[in-house]
Formats: sequence, C-alpha cells, structure tokens
Amino acid sequence: PQTGVRHSIFESLCLGRSSQSIAFGFLRLWDSLNFKKDIEFVGITVLFLDEKVNSVIHGFTPVGLTNHYMLFLKAGSIVKVDHFEVVRCSSMYKITDHPFLIRFISLTIIDEVITDCSTISKALTSPKKQLESLSVSSLI
Repeated sequence: PQTGVRHSIFESLCLGRSSQSIAFGFLRLWDSLNFKKDIEFVGITVLFLDEKVNSVIHGFTPVGLTNHYMLFLKAGSIVKVDHFEVVRCSSMYKITDHPFLIRFISLTIIDEVITDCSTISKALTSPKKQLESLSVSSLI
C-alpha cells in the first residue's frame, strides 16, 4: 500500500491507453454476463467514486484478467490505478453519467492507498445509505 499519491480526477481522463494515475474510492463490483451466449461470464464490472463525491465512473476487467485484479478490489478502499485504457462507454452498457469507462489491461497496476484523499475517504466512511443512493442515482 502507498502512503501518498498524486492523482487525476475523472474529468482529466483522456481516451486511449494512459500512463496517468488516478486515485478513487472503490464502491462495489459484480460479474458481467453475456445473456445472449448462455449467460457467459465476460468479466467484472466495478464502480469507482471520484473525489468530488458526486461523480461515479465504472470500470471493466475482462475475463482473462479478473483473477489477478480481484485480489486488489475491496469495497470501501481507496485505490490508485496506473496504466489503464479509457474508452467511450456505449449507451447500451452505460451505468453511470460519465461518458467514459476505465478498462483494466494487462499493464494495469492497482495499489491500495493509505492516506487522506480528502473527500474520497470522507465519502467512503459516510453512511452506507448515502453511498448506495449515490451509486443508484448514477444508474438512473
């Protein structure tokens, strides 16, 4: 775990593979399934919370990388992510208001951050109902 981190916020994300680092709160994850192909497992979908507290973005880990990255994703933690891909989120799969999706690639590094990341740590220690309403409101 890291004790300090400089990070970008979601508004600064650029399309394509990125060498920038972002730190954010990890809210939850779930299996992504393809219902058109016998409910085939295709990866893990995750929700991340920006330091602005009211901004949620989702990420995706493809099936070949899920076992590796599952070890680093703990709900309620603050994580730093390096070397990822930013893609436009298809309206068909859009679950937040953010136009982009963070896609983990084989070069992606996830590290838990032990620091006061201002609003992130406050939001993650807020009452559970507040976080649930934030993630649900982004899904609508």
